[in-house]
Amino acid sequence: MHLWHLTTDAPRLPWRVSPGERVRLVIGTWPIEPGQVVQIRYRVDHADGTQTQDQLAAIWQRNVGSNSYWEAEFKPFLNGDVVTYWVQGQSTGQQLINSSASFQVGPKLHLALMWHQHQPMYKDTSHPNQAGSYLQPWVRLHAIRDYYSMVALVAEHTDIHVTVNLTPVLIWQIEDYAERHATDQALELTLKSAELFTDDDREQLLSSFFDADWHNQIFPHPRYKELFIQRREGHPFTVQDIRDLQMWFNLAWFGQEFRASDVNLVTGETVSVHHLVEQGRDFSATDVTEMLAEQYKIMRAVIPLHRQLQEHGQIEVTTTPFYHPILPILIDSDHATIDRPETVHPRRFAYPEDANDHVNKAVEYYQQHFGQPPRGMWPAEGAVSQSVIPIFAEYNIAWIATDRGVLARSGKWGYNTDDVDVLCQPYRAEENGTSISIFFRDTQLSDAIGFHYQGYSDHDLAAKVFIEEIKQRFSRHLSGNQDRILTVILDGENAWGAYRDDARPFLHALYQQLEADAEIQTVMFSEYLTGHSERGIAPHSEDTQSKVYDLFTGSWIDENGSTSGVDLGTWIGEEEENRGWELLGQTRDFLSQAGVTPDTAPDAFEALYIAEGSDWFWWFGEDQDSGRDDEFDDLFRLHLKNVYRKLRVNPPDELNKNIVPHAMIWTFVRQIKQIQVGDRLTIRTNCPGILTWHWNDNVEIVSPLVPVGGVMAGIRRYQLTLQPIWEPGLVRFRFHCTHPNCSGQDICCEPRDYTVLVD
Repeated sequence: MHLWHLTTDAPRLPWRVSPGERVRLVIGTWPIEPGQVVQIRYRVDHADGTQTQDQLAAIWQRNVGSNSYWEAEFKPFLNGDVVTYWVQGQSTGQQLINSSASFQVGPKLHLALMWHQHQPMYKDTSHPNQAGSYLQPWVRLHAIRDYYSMVALVAEHTDIHVTVNLTPVLIWQIEDYAERHATDQALELTLKSAELFTDDDREQLLSSFFDADWHNQIFPHPRYKELFIQRREGHPFTVQDIRDLQMWFNLAWFGQEFRASDVNLVTGETVSVHHLVEQGRDFSATDVTEMLAEQYKIMRAVIPLHRQLQEHGQIEVTTTPFYHPILPILIDSDHATIDRPETVHPRRFAYPEDANDHVNKAVEYYQQHFGQPPRGMWPAEGAVSQSVIPIFAEYNIAWIATDRGVLARSGKWGYNTDDVDVLCQPYRAEENGTSISIFFRDTQLSDAIGFHYQGYSDHDLAAKVFIEEIKQRFSRHLSGNQDRILTVILDGENAWGAYRDDARPFLHALYQQLEADAEIQTVMFSEYLTGHSERGIAPHSEDTQSKVYDLFTGSWIDENGSTSGVDLGTWIGEEEENRGWELLGQTRDFLSQAGVTPDTAPDAFEALYIAEGSDWFWWFGEDQDSGRDDEFDDLFRLHLKNVYRKLRVNPPDELNKNIVPHAMIWTFVRQIKQIQVGDRLTIRTNCPGILTWHWNDNVEIVSPLVPVGGVMAGIRRYQLTLQPIWEPGLVRFRFHCTHPNCSGQDICCEPRDYTVLVD
């Protein structure tokens, strides 16, 4: 009698066994003989140190040719159980014992989720204490919607472990509001008595205080929707209307849980705005002041909650080089990967010492706030290269992460990232005798949360689809006994405005289903590397990891219009981007020629480091469009000017010249009536849709609006820019919304014409 097991025709199913899962063994015997018996003897070593033994009989199933096939089924086991079993066969007095096999019960796949939180420096640092010196309010507004709540949500699901990346420039701005009483222009408009509004104040308020997602932040609130219609129709606003708009722009940005009930914060304070939401209208100046006080409570609690949950072991807080620069470009712009036709490198920028300073400053700042050094870093935009490895290693960073596209283009021939065993593991990156661990995120799943699942009306179904994709694409295709980890990293703030109720139902459903799923276990990156015995996670130290050869110089994104494969072209190579690097290089050279250092001129270097951030270059060029590129252009050149001003030198005149064109923008709340001949007209909405338009008596043109980046507000915008019109006339257009949650009967779908005079 011959007996075999763990072959193609006699497998163990499943190969990787999860808690509560039945295990089926198939055994083959030869030749076919009467009186054969097959049994399984097994031992279970439990996680608590105890041991049990038992046996079960295999049942004959079928004969195929001269072979017999038998099956036996184990009862479900517990997480952490190690099962060793022996297959025994007996025939006509002959007894055979097959070699032993074993498996450990646990999740089939570990899932590392990282929420990345970041905002660029919106402050004019030349006037640090001036009222309204923050030119944009997005740090404050995301704090009351996202920064506190994203980790508070995790705390409600104790079996969920996630990683949260907080950039130092973001933390600094949150603290600037919470501790140093900073304000922004929108906050100053909110604070100003409605009775004292000038015409300019009124226009600024009416043009900017509808900056929110129409379907999820404006239309659900009757008074806010009423004010939106009133503005669109061009009706005058009373003092009470102004005050109600001051209130609703802010209330709509509070997280759903704050609008629904009182919330007790980690600081011991209680946030209460739900009574103001219920009041709905006719707010007083006292109501406005009260509402703003609640915002400061939340901002004061953001960092304490992150620190508490990290100390409790439920989240890992990571950081990024201080002002979010693209490190490989700072080190040497000539080595930046660009592959879009007609793009070229700018004049060389090579200041590796600046890259080092961004990392050093980030590590020091992190330690001040969290009482320990960071173990991991998310390089800005996941931009990596061989040259960045020694910088991270110098500051004892244990791991970094980037995109699967980088792994696919690394090495001499690239790595097959379609093979789940290739993608789902950390690698060891080495350079100049130093090494760090590096994880590679799955692009498709990361983008699905950011851009796809908000279209589901059923949030439970959306979460289920996400988890099922993990199983179908990853966990059920793994081979071997090695642990595997799937990395999902995405923006943890800008996506949620497009979801109903700020994505709270979706995130709760996602966490609940992950907690209940035995195949997938959420982990923090450092937890996976060092191990966690209580959760059954073995260590995966650097010396056990495969080396990644020739780490590609790339990021998480493939530049629009470039050849396939991630690169750095989003930030360099196009005319506008290169102009930005030219101006940055001139300013950096000025500091070197002036003989100053970060120690002797810290304020000037701080302004330089701000300008070295990635955010400005992202919006330059044709590959990305924020819908407000001119504002980012102005901010970038403002920070460069501040480098000179900090040294009491007049900035060069060329810093007054725009890098990007400044177009005339028509919106529903800022309806331009007239433009000059030769101007470019941009029609912008906050809903996806179709624009039907024509000029004078020409044939109507039907054009889909093009999505543009949500800026750092996370508000989705859609627009169409008409070519310059060189003759007087009338542009006439109408808009039809195609938002998936739109009934087709709302105000964004009213079939009405708008006109703009060209003169």
